[in-house]
Amino acid sequence: VEFLYCDLASMKSIRQFVQQFRAKNCPLHVLVNNAGVMLVPERKTKDGFEEHFGLNYLGHFLLTNLLLDTLKQSGTHSHNARIITVSSATHYVGKLHLNDLQSRCSYSPHGAYAQSKLALVLFTYRLQHLLTANGSHVTANVVDPGVVNTELYKHVFWVVKVVKWMTAWLFFKTPEEGASTTIYAAVSPEMEGAGGCYLYNEERTKSADVAYDEELQRRLWTESCKMVGISDEASRLP
Repeated sequence: VEFLYCDLASMKSIRQFVQQFRAKNCPLHVLVNNAGVMLVPERKTKDGFEEHFGLNYLGHFLLTNLLLDTLKQSGTHSHNARIITVSSATHYVGKLHLNDLQSRCSYSPHGAYAQSKLALVLFTYRLQHLLTANGSHVTANVVDPGVVNTELYKHVFWVVKVVKWMTAWLFFKTPEEGASTTIYAAVSPEMEGAGGCYLYNEERTKSADVAYDEELQRRLWTESCKMVGISDEASRLP
């Protein structure tokens, strides 16, 4: 195991990480997008993005796009490279505000978090469409890990923290249990060649209806490219 530092809240750090990784000339068979914050007070990333949207979504959007060429070169017909993005059931109540992705008009920690998780599902579906259109041996899937007992809840109201402390053993998954579906998506033979899936408890399930809106997927992709400063070659694809 070799550690390479990458701060998903910094576009500069992401680009430096990709440079370091590419310099090693290593193949890339599995990319798991799993960084995130939840219900943080209103604040910005180093690039001025609202933190939920900037770290949870845009950081992974840029990282994945910068690594796509390596992923495409690493995948084969019999063994596709795999991209697994971790979302949340919160995406079901999320609303994507294309005219205010930074939540400047009215900030809500819950709304901003849910929007970032919905954006990850829309991103995954659009990415899989583009990979298929290009004939790439890469698949993209999105995972709901469930309610997991981690430090992600450190910004919730103190009453919720007390309830969590008292009931975690009964209602929350352990980190190991929470990782099971991500691992399933990354290595299971059953997922070979399968992309564009929303997975929960190691099973394919239906995501929010709005996530299947192809026009919304396209518009979010185009806007995201502008935000992170990469070319939107995908806009020329159907």
